Amino acid sequence: MEKVLIIAEAGVNHNADMALAKQLIDIAKEAGADIVKFQTAVPELVMTEQAEKAVYQVENTGVKNETQLEMAKKIHLPLTAYKELLDYSNKVGIKFLSTPFDHVSIQLLKDLGLDIFKIPSGEITNLPYLKAIGEMKTQVIISTGMANLEEIENALNILIEAGTKKENITVLHCNTDYPTKMTDVNLNAMTTIARKLNVKVGYSDHTLGIEVPIAAVAMGATIIEKHFTISRALDGPDHKASLEPEELRLMVKSIRNIEKALGDGVKIPSESEKKNIIIARRSIHLKTDLEKGHVINEKDLIMKRPGDGISPMDINLVLNKKLKAGFTKDHKLSLSEIGD
Repeated sequence: MEKVLIIAEAGVNHNADMALAKQLIDIAKEAGADIVKFQTAVPELVMTEQAEKAVYQVENTGVKNETQLEMAKKIHLPLTAYKELLDYSNKVGIKFLSTPFDHVSIQLLKDLGLDIFKIPSGEITNLPYLKAIGEMKTQVIISTGMANLEEIENALNILIEAGTKKENITVLHCNTDYPTKMTDVNLNAMTTIARKLNVKVGYSDHTLGIEVPIAAVAMGATIIEKHFTISRALDGPDHKASLEPEELRLMVKSIRNIEKALGDGVKIPSESEKKNIIIARRSIHLKTDLEKGHVINEKDLIMKRPGDGISPMDINLVLNKKLKAGFTKDHKLSLSEIGD
């Protein structure tokens, strides 16, 4: 199988601190992720002053009397920061991405030369946004939290009609509760998306722990996206549903092991186990002492290890044949020792 693309989602877990953002880039690189991803937005272009925070955002921040806009202004970096983050990622040696949440941010990231664009779940019904992404004709990754199959298909059609090739789109199954309960993951929906819409699929995970993204890889995910943070104890809406550095490293390691374990799907003995064939399989042996000329019947035979003699599958080659010589109990028969 092709290598799974692992996106370490820094998101807004830098809390608008450039030094912390760079530290997150270092952590993603050290963990072995393929991509470190942030979120780019001009908050005033994304939400009104009346937009309320999601329930999980209230719970995770512990702040009730605050709007989405007030929260976003506190946790987003200025647009001028993303060139510096891109340059730092290149210096460290990890691919940089950022999810744009508005048209100004789309243009900024386009000007920075990004060749992959990530569409967040909330924009799957935003036709002008989807059209703008589709017109760039890049690789596209689209999350599908809160969406049904029809909405996903509509979004795909908009991207394709705008100029993006279907084979360049990967659809991520996702649930947008932070953290997501195991009972709400519905990982089988990922395979439904792949089957019904004939697209490449992946999984954007907001559960606690690393089990579900690992399972998603075993089920065919080509991309895994997972939030990470310096510490889940930090203030902010996404920290509590994020992995800490050692957990991120362990997730990457586990996914790479699963990739190796999945193999090519051809069912043949591996090179490492061929030596066990003789040890573990059986051959046709004599159950008792028998004299020369004895006509062999099934009661005379026993199947024992080692397996380097006549296979039990070929027992019909032995039955009703005469022994050319006398043999003792447990003798391993060969075809040259029997005749008509």
